[in-house]
Parts: sequence; C-alpha cells; structure tokens
Amino acid sequence: MASNVSAQSIKNGLKQNTMLLALIFVMVFFQILLVITNKGSLFAPANISNLISQNAYVVVLATGMLLCILTGGNIDLSVGSVVALVGALAGTLIVTVKLPLLLSIVLCLLAGLAIGAWQGFWIAYIRIPPFIVTLAGMLLWRGVALLILNGLTISPFPQNYLQFFTSFLPNTADAGLIALVTRIIGIVLCIVLIVQQSLDRVRKTKKQYAIEPFFIFVLRIVLICFAMLAVSFLLARHKGIPVVLILIAVVVAAYSYYTSKTVPGRYLYVLGGNEKAAKMSGVDTNKMLFFAYANMGFLAGVAALMCVARFNSASPSAGTNYEMDAIASCFIGGASAYGGIGTVGGAVIGAVFMGVLNNGMSILGIDANWQRAVKGIVLLAAVVFDVVSKKRKQAS
Repeated sequence: MASNVSAQSIKNGLKQNTMLLALIFVMVFFQILLVITNKGSLFAPANISNLISQNAYVVVLATGMLLCILTGGNIDLSVGSVVALVGALAGTLIVTVKLPLLLSIVLCLLAGLAIGAWQGFWIAYIRIPPFIVTLAGMLLWRGVALLILNGLTISPFPQNYLQFFTSFLPNTADAGLIALVTRIIGIVLCIVLIVQQSLDRVRKTKKQYAIEPFFIFVLRIVLICFAMLAVSFLLARHKGIPVVLILIAVVVAAYSYYTSKTVPGRYLYVLGGNEKAAKMSGVDTNKMLFFAYANMGFLAGVAALMCVARFNSASPSAGTNYEMDAIASCFIGGASAYGGIGTVGGAVIGAVFMGVLNNGMSILGIDANWQRAVKGIVLLAAVVFDVVSKKRKQAS
C-alpha cells in the first residue's frame, strides 16, 4: 500500500514538472540536430546571451498575463499595442523632446499603468468582457502609437538609456574578472535557492501541508541549479550577465512571492476558482480584477522600454503578436484555460520553451511559416493536455 502511494506521489510530482522536463528534452533535441547539421550550437555563449535578450520581453509580459488568466481564464489582447504606444512615447520623450532620462522612464511606466487601469475599470466595474475591452484596446492603442510616430521610426536612442537594458555586468573589459564574477554569482544563487527551498519544505512539513516526494524535490532542485550554473558558466565566456537578465529576475522573484506568499496574491487564485464563492467570503473581486489588468498595463510599459532599447528604435510595427507570445507562454507553462491554476515559474518556463523553439528553428533555417505552425501545434497541445487532465480528475 505504501509503495503504491509512493509511486502515485512520484507520478504526480513528475506530472507537475512536465514542462521543465519537456524544456530540457527540446533543448537537447535541438542541440543534437544542430551538431548533426553542423549549423552551430544552441549552447554557444553568444547564443545564450542573445536568447535572453530576445525573450526578456516575453517573460515580463507572460508574468503579467498570468495574473489576468488566474482571474478566470481571461486574457489581454492589447499588450502588443500598449508596447508600441509606450515605445512611441519613449522615443518622443527621450529622443525628440530630450526630457531627462529618469523622468521619461517614469512617465512611460505611468502611461502603461494608466492604460491598464482604464481597461481594468471597464472590465472590473462595468463588467464588459475582457476579450471585448482588450480587443478594442488592441486597435485603439495601436492607432494612437501610429499617430504619435506619424508612421515614422524614431532612432537612435542615447547611449545612457541603452545601458539600462543592453549592457552587461561586471562592466569591464577584463575577461578574467568577468568570468570570475559571473561564475561566483551563479554559485551563490544556487546556494540561496537550495536554502530557500529547503526552509520552505520544512515550514510546510511542520504545518502538515501537502508536499512533493523528496525524490522529486531533489530532482527539481538539481535540474534548476544545473541550469543556473550552466547559464552562468556560459555567460562567463561571453560578456558577463546581461542587465536585462537581472531586471527579469527581479520581476519574476517579486511576482512569484506576491502570488504564492501574500493574501492578495492568493485571492487571484480564489477569484479564478469560483468568483461567487470568493465574493461571499469577503474578497473584493472587482478590486482584484482591476489590479490584474492595471498591472498588465504597467508590465507592458516595462516590456516596451526593454524592446526599444534592444532595437534601438521606436517603430509603428513594434509589439506585433507580442500578446500571443505571452498567452502561449502561460498556457504552455501550465496555466489553466479556466483560471485559478498557474505559477509565475511555469510562465517563465513556457516563455523559455517558446524562445528555444524560435531560436532553434531559426538557426536550423526552418521557414518562418513552419515556425508559426509548430508554435500553434505546441500551444494547442498544452491546452488540450490541461482540459483532458481536468476532465480525468473530475471523472475520478
């Protein structure tokens, strides 16, 4: 009996980490293909750095999108247009008007927050369906961005702005120092992760919470630490740690803590699970729904500032299909299409998964149309897996 329980626990633990294992498989698969075809390496230091820079905006947007999805499977279709609008505003303020840099950044973030609050008001308090409000926003904010830019591209941005998002740490030309500092940071982060996860497991055990089997716990920690050390050692051979990686690490850590350790964060899950029950329990569901969309606008502003720095321009076409990348990352990372289920860590894994797919297929020279088809199949498979799993649980 005990062995059956243990086997079932391990099975459930592996199921909870399916996407992490799938990500490892996909990375190994692409690496083998690239070696066989002699087209380079997925794990080349420069490619790892590019992978981080290219997908930083997806991680930020997916983090915000997750909060919207948690509220009941809702999505925000306007984030790509908000990215374009805030990027256009950044180009105008920083390059054209030449306002002080920090003031321009603050104004851009406030603009994103204001847009999110505007949409959140209609969704949370007037109760217009999120699909309709954000679809209208997708058209509206793209039009405003085109009006601000007058159909033109603004570039280049000043170097003191670019260094906020495109520079590396440590900021030195000494390759030896770069390697040493980057590796030490990777090792320290692994130690912090092990201590934090161990203390969290002890706390849950004392409170008699359900915990994953020790084998799964150790396996997950080993895999994450191996990935962190591998990335740090590869970056040590390039230019060091991209500043944008630190930024997304702060965003992910802050929202992971918010959704898992705070009462308002847990309210989002309650809201997605059963809004009527949440309201009867005293949860201000309107306020939580408003927060989710206001926050999405703010993070879209953050993503916009990252994107204009990466491309060194504010373009009318910026942000195209970004909302699809964010939504796909959340669902691939385990978020439920019905709401109430999902983690920030899962959304990050989904974003990395999408990034690896894009990067690997691009290096292999696969046609862009086939790339879209593959991503569509992966997204559908992730949602089908979620729906089928939920039906099996209900049947049992």
